[in-house]
Amino acid sequence: MIELMKNLPSNVVGFRASGEVSKDDYDKVVFPAVEDLVKRTGELNYLYVVDTPFKNFKLGAWWEDAMLSLAKASKRHRAAIVSASEGANTFTDLWGKIFPGEFRGFRPEELDQAKRWVSA
Repeated sequence: MIELMKNLPSNVVGFRASGEVSKDDYDKVVFPAVEDLVKRTGELNYLYVVDTPFKNFKLGAWWEDAMLSLAKASKRHRAAIVSASEGANTFTDLWGKIFPGEFRGFRPEELDQAKRWVSA
């Protein structure tokens, strides 16, 4: 499931993934919150905390995540992905060299640093 994170700076939208993650999580939680932030601020600062193994992401969830990346590429400013997976963090850092916006991977113990970075 994906839950909307609270108590973030007003220019950031944040999500926490836990348990099983599905397409419905993106449709009902992620996309509406992203649309609202882009409408209010004109850009996307995105914090995503992954508290579940990537094997718990259903195929539809991966597809929706890719579609979000493509659909909002021109609005993306910063994206911070917080994960215990070194592979995911390395991938996030590399993604930022290919696509618009800045991307950065953080370890779970760096969550406060990720919040500061993504909101700057």
